[in-house]
Amino acid sequence: MEKRSLFAAAGVLSASLALTVSGVAVAEPKPAPTPVVKSTALAAPFNLEVTHRSVLVADGGLNLVGKLKSDGSIKTIAADQPGASGVALSGNGRRLAFATTETNPETFENTASGLHIWSRNSRIYADTHAFETKYNPDQYYSYGVKNPSQCVTDALTAKGIPVSYKGGVDSHAYSVAAVRGGWVVADAGANALFSVDNGGRIRTLSVLPPHPFTVDAAAAGALGLPDCVIGVTYKFESVPTDVEVGPDGFLYVTTLAGGPESPALGARSKLYRVNPWTGHARVVADGFLGATNLAIGRHGEFYVAELFKGVITKVKHGRKSTFVELPGVVAVESGPDGSLWAGTLGNQDPPAPGTIVKIVSGKAYKQS
Repeated sequence: MEKRSLFAAAGVLSASLALTVSGVAVAEPKPAPTPVVKSTALAAPFNLEVTHRSVLVADGGLNLVGKLKSDGSIKTIAADQPGASGVALSGNGRRLAFATTETNPETFENTASGLHIWSRNSRIYADTHAFETKYNPDQYYSYGVKNPSQCVTDALTAKGIPVSYKGGVDSHAYSVAAVRGGWVVADAGANALFSVDNGGRIRTLSVLPPHPFTVDAAAAGALGLPDCVIGVTYKFESVPTDVEVGPDGFLYVTTLAGGPESPALGARSKLYRVNPWTGHARVVADGFLGATNLAIGRHGEFYVAELFKGVITKVKHGRKSTFVELPGVVAVESGPDGSLWAGTLGNQDPPAPGTIVKIVSGKAYKQS
């Protein structure tokens, strides 16, 4: 099914989500992971970068990349950056990379996207939109239904759902991770990981495989589809939303499953392990509801932000458990000291700001 901009989808969703955590610390009987608010000066903090010295944020609502200050305010590093999303520092801290995307608000078409690589002496722009337009790496994948009946064709067409199609041209450079000699970009429009060197040269590292879904009676009913669609397999696009480098040198990637990302079709987001040398991807865990971001803990465990469930889920040895409930969570990041940080979307009804929170674990806190 066709994808809208992640920014647009997040904006619609944020209107119905309210942040319910606060930073007041009070003793309680059992230690529990607790979100402690560090800033309420955000709108859409899509990604964080946490180092020993700083917490950086890419805010696609405020169109900026900034640094968290001790008083909770955000010091702007890069202003007027439309749809700012991914943010990362090189290993030596001498380069800053962040992604931006311009989207037509009426059609949700992404009209420009790329990675900015800043150092003290240079500012380089890697144009992923131009690369996607020229090469379109997923053009060889088939999406939708193979050999649909006329009834299936008519039913999907009536709902505005594409029946079958090849990968189209679309770039949404959403997240970025630093690697030796450059960067890896998770492009949510291209359905691919791009390798970008420090000179801005781009190559395709991996194209995420289609995500097949067999329509059952519940899904057909939720989408208002007739019985002829029940049992039909629809291949959705895999939409990468974050990329992190694991301690084993492999890449770990969260994906949305394309199409309606809601309980109507069940929890379909996945966590992949991608070989950075061959591009081969295999599933580590699935069954997430809107996996928009990923963090890797000190002991190799994973933390996945499930936006549409309002939780951060912990994955260890392939087993999932709820780590902490956090309505509106869109970003999660681990610090070098073992700390865990998260970003939540702003909210219009009832009004609430976007936030940066620190997840305090193993201490006695409660919300108030």
